[in-house]
Amino acid sequence: MRRFLDRLYDGSAYLAGLFLVLIFAFTLLGVAGGLFGFYIRGTDAYAGYCMAAASFLALAHTFRKGEHIRVTLIIQRLAGRPRRWAELGCLAVAALLAGLFAGYAAKMVWWSYVFTDVSASNDRTPLWIPQIGMAFGALVLFVALADEFIQIARGKDPSAPDGTAGPAHVE
Repeated sequence: MRRFLDRLYDGSAYLAGLFLVLIFAFTLLGVAGGLFGFYIRGTDAYAGYCMAAASFLALAHTFRKGEHIRVTLIIQRLAGRPRRWAELGCLAVAALLAGLFAGYAAKMVWWSYVFTDVSASNDRTPLWIPQIGMAFGALVLFVALADEFIQIARGKDPSAPDGTAGPAHVE
């Protein structure tokens, strides 16, 4: 299971990287169009969709690598069992919120599909298509938070996101 989850987080990060490249391509296409006198409808909207997808798809991998900005003003002063309980409490709240957001995002994708909602931009893209990246990224973040909660509950050092000794994030 560990191997599958790590591949899920890494795969999500690779997809985020692909969407970053697409942001560059759509932006470059828009600039080139301005320079050479042609217009391709929707390049700005597609760059925006790619930005949303890249942002959400990168969340779980970034969390697992300990790269999220964490405010540890109180937790850093704790050690041992109190720290473990504080970390578990924070992870429980974060997983709950991420799960609620993932559920809402999935519902939004579904309703956009059912009601055939389209972009208000001139590209007229069915909105459920770009919303999938956000919903999937939110779901993978929920899985990563629940995974971390379970690992810490089983005894992993809460100050080491990758399982090694010592904090891997900026305090």
